[in-house]
Amino acid sequence: MLNCEVLEPGRPADAAVIWLHGLGASGHDFVPVVPHLGLPAGHGVRFVFPHAPQIPVTINGGMVMPAWYDIFAMSLEREIDLEQIQSSSAAIRELIQRELDAGIPSERIVLAGFSQGGAVAYHTALSYPKALAGLMALSTYFATAREVSLSEANKRLPIHIFHGTRDPMVPETMGHTANQILQGMGFAPVYRSYPMQHEVCMEEIQDIGRSLKDWLKLA
Repeated sequence: MLNCEVLEPGRPADAAVIWLHGLGASGHDFVPVVPHLGLPAGHGVRFVFPHAPQIPVTINGGMVMPAWYDIFAMSLEREIDLEQIQSSSAAIRELIQRELDAGIPSERIVLAGFSQGGAVAYHTALSYPKALAGLMALSTYFATAREVSLSEANKRLPIHIFHGTRDPMVPETMGHTANQILQGMGFAPVYRSYPMQHEVCMEEIQDIGRSLKDWLKLA
C-alpha cells in the first residue's frame, strides 16, 4: 500500500478526502492547504495524501522522481504509460478500501488530484464500482478518456474542475477538453478558472472547501 500523509480530524472520522499530488511532488504538498479550506470546527474529515512511487520519467530525461505514471511526450494529447496509470489507480482503490474497512461509507469519500494526480483521480473515480461523494480535478487533464470503463454507480458523480488561465504546464484547453468529454459522457461537471499558472490560489482553495462542505454536508 502507498505511504501517505494522514491528517486526522479532532473526532472520529466519518468522511475522507484522498488527495493526489502532481509530478515530482509528494504527499506533503497539499497538507498546508487543509487549514485554509474553511471547514467547520469539529468536522470529521480525514485527509489522506499518498506519496507517488519513484519511477524514471521520460520527458525529464529518464530522471527518477515521484510520479504516478511515465510521460513520453508533452503534446496536448499527452503520450503516457497506460499500464502505470492503471496501476496507480489500483493503488488508490486500495486506499479507498482502507477507508471503507475503517467504517467510512463510499458516499462520504472524495477523490482529488492535481495535474498527474488528477489524471489518476479521473480514472479511479469514474470507474469505481461504489458511489463516491465527488471528484475534484485540479489543473489536470482526462488522460484515459478513451480507455476508462465508466461505473454505473458513479454515473451521477459530482465533478468540479479547477484550472489556471495562465497554466504553461497543462494549458487550460486541456481542462476545457476534459469538461467537454465529461459532458458528452453524461456528467454535469462544474468548471472554475483562476488567473494563475500551474499552482493553486486562495480563491480556489476556498472553492474547494465549499465543494467539500456541500458534498459531505458539513455544517
